[in-house]
Amino acid sequence: MARQSSASGGRQWEIRVNHRKLVLESKDAEATFTDFLADVERRLADPKIDRNVLCRDVLYDLYVGDGKRYEDALRGASLGRKSMLHCFDPRNITLESEYYSEIDAAAFAERKPLMWLWIMFDRSPLGQNVILGVQFRALLAKHVFKKCGKNPRIFHNVEFSFGYNLSIGDNVTIHRYVFLDDRGELVIGDNASLSDYVNVYSHSHDISDGQHVTMAVTKIGKGARVTYHSTVLSGTEIEDDGMLGAMGLLTKKVPAHHVSVGIPARIATVKPGHPRVTE
Repeated sequence: MARQSSASGGRQWEIRVNHRKLVLESKDAEATFTDFLADVERRLADPKIDRNVLCRDVLYDLYVGDGKRYEDALRGASLGRKSMLHCFDPRNITLESEYYSEIDAAAFAERKPLMWLWIMFDRSPLGQNVILGVQFRALLAKHVFKKCGKNPRIFHNVEFSFGYNLSIGDNVTIHRYVFLDDRGELVIGDNASLSDYVNVYSHSHDISDGQHVTMAVTKIGKGARVTYHSTVLSGTEIEDDGMLGAMGLLTKKVPAHHVSVGIPARIATVKPGHPRVTE
């Protein structure tokens, strides 16, 4: 991101994606989006505001936006509409992560409203807007993740398990439909990139007893790349500047500066200027 609009109050409304520059054309839209983000940011910073209520009210405004108070909208609503309105409140919905036995209930409860807001934002028209979406998710990530570095670029429909076991460094790019399993611990280094439909895991199931789950730390190093439709299994590592090729299945470490491909992934080459290691 580079350009700042004078109407943006410091927000940036230009982004480069695959070397193409995307810019908003409407100054009115810039000002509106800036105000929307600032309002959510202000409420997130206020310890007196219940995050469940924050999520509920933002979603009601996004999906209904009739100017009514949420409580007033419930009165006299049909059963179907009332059921929909209740689902804006994260206290009335359940997420798969809540069923995992290793959950830290207190840490998850703190993040659940923002996770639901993230999910439902992505399913709204606003979530399909790349520039707005990247900034909104960056705002939420700083309150959801264990650690969130500067300038994250997270695209739509990215999912994660808990959030509180997920750390990302500076300038990390996570493309659409990526799944980040942080049931164990997941660490993503500065300038790393995860392509569309990547799955990264930090838990595994015993082959004899599927109910026995083991947690591990999975690491993606600085400047590492995980490319399209690849899967990184629990406890593995891609070292700095390493790469997992498209549709690869990582079952062991990718050394620094090396490229692994295949199912299971094996070292295919090493980047120029670096010695190759022996598997």
